[in-house]
Amino acid sequence: MCRYAMMVYKGHYACFNCQKTFKRKVLRDVDKHAQFSVEAKCPECGELMANMGLDFESPAKNDHKQWAHIKNLYKVGITFHSCGCSGPGYIPQDREAIIKYFEKIRSQYMHSLVFWRYRVEPETKREREIEYQKNGPKLWAISQNAFKQTVTNQEGINYWIGKIKEVEERLNIIRNSK
Repeated sequence: MCRYAMMVYKGHYACFNCQKTFKRKVLRDVDKHAQFSVEAKCPECGELMANMGLDFESPAKNDHKQWAHIKNLYKVGITFHSCGCSGPGYIPQDREAIIKYFEKIRSQYMHSLVFWRYRVEPETKREREIEYQKNGPKLWAISQNAFKQTVTNQEGINYWIGKIKEVEERLNIIRNSK
């Protein structure tokens, strides 16, 4: 059972300028008909705060090294969101671990790209069914209709090149940060 499914919890927000965290009321608690939430501003400095997720535990206010690491995590899209069952997943513990993490992901994406570059597209319905049995998860990653229609190699190549570019952008962000 998902821990966060039974109740609405206040979101955990971090202000990197003040090195403080705040829990923020859910907009639906204030207005029952609200459809969206407005951005959260720090009550002390007025800057926008980062939504870090319900599993976030803030470091001590004077732990500048840990706050810099948390900021780096946020810059590359790693936060502490989960449904509450198993936690937010793997969180790299330092800058080098973030780089290794994204390099590993890039390597996995490159492996998938190689599959799509050398794949022989099925020509008949029977070939498509056989390929779906062998490579269903790889096809499903590209198209939800992979069982009904052929996924072209070009679609797969374009998809994985896009994913590789996303990871390389994140790597550049973390490599260029202090």
